[in-house]
Amino acid sequence: MTHSNAVKDWHIGCGKIIRLDRTYIMGILNVTPDSFSDGGSYSDPEKAIARAYEMAEQGADIIDVGGQSTRPGHIAIPPEEEWLRIQPVLNRLCRDSDLIISVDTYYPEVARLSMELGAHIINDVTGFREPLMRKYAALHQAGCIVMHDIQLDENADICGELTAFFRKRTAECIADGIGRESICLDPGVGFGKSYPQNLAIAGNFRNICLEDYPMLAAASRKRVIGMSCGNPPANERMPGTIAYHTACILGGANMIRVHDVPQAVQAARVTDAILHPYNE
Repeated sequence: MTHSNAVKDWHIGCGKIIRLDRTYIMGILNVTPDSFSDGGSYSDPEKAIARAYEMAEQGADIIDVGGQSTRPGHIAIPPEEEWLRIQPVLNRLCRDSDLIISVDTYYPEVARLSMELGAHIINDVTGFREPLMRKYAALHQAGCIVMHDIQLDENADICGELTAFFRKRTAECIADGIGRESICLDPGVGFGKSYPQNLAIAGNFRNICLEDYPMLAAASRKRVIGMSCGNPPANERMPGTIAYHTACILGGANMIRVHDVPQAVQAARVTDAILHPYNE
């Protein structure tokens, strides 16, 4: 099967290559007390490890481990505390499993320590803004998720702003030694964007895809979902999340980042089949 965004491979850490011939599912593992929809559920390392294996059994291809909430209004914790939260989980998962592990951090030192333990991907919500983050990513040949997080004017051309940012930041990453084949792009739903702009990302996803780069859609349970359907509690936004992500997949997204793994897997497989009915 050839995906609608015709990117063939994504090179990540430890010499692994992800063949992007279908929609990949990234399962969210928040090892935090204060994430917006599941804060505290997996702050205990044993519960977090069990959840990682559960998501893998449900069909998650990648486990994205985060030790710090990035919800609106969050209070940042220092890198030392973030590392204390995620280190026991990463240590066990990297040592005892063959799961593909992503680390959701914007701290270069946390990223470095994570890669040294055996993590494969750095998911940086600041878009690899820090040169030191780019240096460590290049050193460890990490898979890099570059997210757009710049506050936009409400009248901004969303597609133009995103593609300009991606071109600039990918050039900086490559100049600092990160392989072009290691970069994945995330438009940053919910970060610095208005409600109409967040909707426009899904409606115009094809127009923000850059040639040769995988694209991630990450809207799971976010405010844009709630605002579109009467603002149910975050953990009741799974159907809306599926609708948003399906629009992104149809527009060329290669991966989706989700809380509700089984439902996301099923929706993605059906969407893939609709896109490529003769390749099943």
